[in-house]
Amino acid sequence: MGGRADVTGADRGDAAPLLSVEGLHASAEGVEILRGVDLAVGRGELHAIMGPNGSGKSTLANVLLGNPAYTVTAGRVRFNGDDVTYLAPDARAKLGMFLAFQYPEEIPGVPIPQFLRQAVAARRASEVSVLEIRVHLREWLERLGMDPAFAERQLNAGFSGGEKKRNEILQMALLEPELAILDETDSGLDVDGLRAVARGVEEVRRARPHLGVLVVTHYRRILDELEPDAVHVLAGGRIVASGGRELAARLEAEGYEAFR
Repeated sequence: MGGRADVTGADRGDAAPLLSVEGLHASAEGVEILRGVDLAVGRGELHAIMGPNGSGKSTLANVLLGNPAYTVTAGRVRFNGDDVTYLAPDARAKLGMFLAFQYPEEIPGVPIPQFLRQAVAARRASEVSVLEIRVHLREWLERLGMDPAFAERQLNAGFSGGEKKRNEILQMALLEPELAILDETDSGLDVDGLRAVARGVEEVRRARPHLGVLVVTHYRRILDELEPDAVHVLAGGRIVASGGRELAARLEAEGYEAFR
């Protein structure tokens, strides 16, 4: 993994996984979408959730971060052993859960340093100086191979699709979460953009070897750049198969029909 230390919950002796999803059912506007999802992600592990359109992948990502558009009707979500099933999104974020959006919003008028300063302060529950955030931002722009002028722009305003996705990784780096959920971060990216995002994810993992990552994706190609510890197939609102990279290769060759 390019020098990243392999550290899992088992290595650290932690009894509970970082993320534990137990029999999770969830609905939106009265329609059940998740129908009993079971999943565990250990510290330092990277898991991939793959599945066809309409399988519930993005719903799962949003439910894990407490999006109020979805209603949990059964099951539990545990983070670091604590039940967070009904916590508000900001409370989960303060605990160290992070979601990179499939379609990041443009917010004209909000400078990136200002946004990051407020987000980091909320995560830490303490004030963060302008100087500290600028130094930290400059450091991570360099580590991620991003133009320093990026720090002078407004949040996602006028950004290309690739810039928006790289900005999500930049936020992940500065917020220092314990669990990062990447909801189809690879969608709409060309080969160069995909590699840049994947390199960014790995750079953050090198800096934070205990970080757990859950990648939600349709396609195998991002898993050719990242190295998953496990691949799970979500179909019909349930995880119907789990395996290693060979499972992603099988999906690429055969499609999802066999799992529907």
